[in-house]
Amino acid sequence: MMHGPFHRGGRGKPMGEINVVPFIDVMLVLLVIFMITAPMMTQGVQVELPKTASEPIADIEDQEPVIVSVDREGSYYISVGDDKAATSLEDISDKVIAILNRRPNTPVLVRGDRNVPYGQVISLMSTLQIAGVSDVGLISEPPSADN
Repeated sequence: MMHGPFHRGGRGKPMGEINVVPFIDVMLVLLVIFMITAPMMTQGVQVELPKTASEPIADIEDQEPVIVSVDREGSYYISVGDDKAATSLEDISDKVIAILNRRPNTPVLVRGDRNVPYGQVISLMSTLQIAGVSDVGLISEPPSADN
């Protein structure tokens, strides 16, 4: 009988040991991958926004801005100079396009009530972007002394 490297030394008994080194290598690689990607998978982060005074935008002082407002009830208003009119979200796009056709560099500012849902202000800004407004300014008030 020949004893070679494949001889198990018994009467045909199956070998009872498993080589686990490749399994350990794969598990360590997966552990490193998950450790690196886990911090990137966080969906929402709670952020406390700072309350700071901001400097006025110097570019818009020489031109009359278009101000689009959203009040507490969610109604939309557009004002150019002293002309203020209540309007719907669909009409805002047409009016802003008409104003920008006459005066292409007219700044567009958004005034949103602090109690208006975030989605309404975003849909207003999306409507303005579709109308061709590249930069939308947001109007805010400086913080009071008791904040």
